[in-house]
Formats: sequence, C-alpha cells, structure tokens
Amino acid sequence: MRIAIGCDHAGVDMKQALIESVLRDHTVLDYGTDSPEPVDYPDVAKQVAAAVASGEADRGILVCGTGIGMAMAAGKTPGIRAAACVEPYSAELCRRHNDANVLCLGARISAVGMAKKIAETWLESPFDGGRHARRVEKIG
Repeated sequence: MRIAIGCDHAGVDMKQALIESVLRDHTVLDYGTDSPEPVDYPDVAKQVAAAVASGEADRGILVCGTGIGMAMAAGKTPGIRAAACVEPYSAELCRRHNDANVLCLGARISAVGMAKKIAETWLESPFDGGRHARRVEKIG
C-alpha cells in the first residue's frame, strides 16, 4: 500500500517511529517535516490529503500535537475522510464504518507504542461496505 505521511513539529518523532515500524512494508511518501522548527500543520495536511485524493497514495497518516487540527485541515479536501483516533477501537471502526482514508494521531496525546497499535489496526481494517457505503456516500 502507498501511504502518504506528514507531521508538524510536534509529530516528528512519532512520524519517524511509524515509518520505521508499522510502515516498513509499505511504500511511504513522506511530506515532512523532519525538524523541530515550527511549521503550519494545515500546509502539511493539505499535501497529504491531496496525495490521497489524487490517488498518488492509497491512504494518509498525519501527526500533530492532538491530531485534531490535522483532521480538521485534511477534511477540507474533497474525497478525504480524516479521523483523529486515540485508541485502536476507533481506528478500526473509522475504517469499517466510515472508510476513513486519512488517520490523524496526536503526539502529545498518545504514546508512540499506542500510536503504532492504532496505525496497525487502521491499516489492517477493511471497509465493511453494505449499509455503510450509503452513509459514506452522503458524507461526500
């Protein structure tokens, strides 16, 4: 799977940990940042969302302090269904019921180990389709 990933300054360490572990068997498109110098998270969210919406990437992962800002910014791109998750159950259901194509994580909210579990669950969970497909269509 092709995964677009990006972060702001708060998410640099978590992004790198995800690339080195959970994403090691995937093609990774890294949209940065790799620096602790402040960057504006909406700019990174827009790049990752555009990669997913265009089909350049199959899914995206964004990391900021809480995951909330990234989810709000990415969700402005047509075709993007971004979900901020803090535990694996939400990650599973946002895939199964909402076909979330961008996962947003909070580096100040979740420890790296938990973020890895969340991302693994999200990547492994399929979209259930069926009655959920009608609802996802209404989101669009």
